[in-house]
Amino acid sequence: MATITLPSFTGLKSTTSRPTTTARSPISTSFPRHCVKASLKDFGAAMVASAATAMLAGNAMAIEILLGGDDGSLAFVPGSFSVPAGEKIVFKNNAGFPHNVVFDEDEVPAGVDASKISMSEENLLNSAGETYSVTLTEKGTYSFYCSPHQGAGMVGKVTVT
Repeated sequence: MATITLPSFTGLKSTTSRPTTTARSPISTSFPRHCVKASLKDFGAAMVASAATAMLAGNAMAIEILLGGDDGSLAFVPGSFSVPAGEKIVFKNNAGFPHNVVFDEDEVPAGVDASKISMSEENLLNSAGETYSVTLTEKGTYSFYCSPHQGAGMVGKVTVT
């Protein structure tokens, strides 16, 4: 997350003149305009940086799926979910590992090569916090499983809309 520093305007005071009956001598009030312009320029740059960060963060949407439940269950949490096409799915090792994520070649949309979106059967996430990410672009339903724990029911399903 980017840190943005905004200039402080607390030192500026409003100078209003009150009508008086006494004569005044002309006073030079040369205020350095370049200071105000620089402050406004910095403020504008900060706003542009803030907007760019927000746009990038908005485009980097991701859903996180836990591999293994907090209770030690051998499950994907959640086990069934939906994502818009192009959204990143992050599978995060949580408990009961080792785990992997393999998409079932018979239960993916037509034309999708399950081997290109799956981890290999031998490649395992062995530590808490390790992740595997995939972005699915074809709409439809995809079934996936953890090869070491498929027999124990560690299967999941994602619908891409």
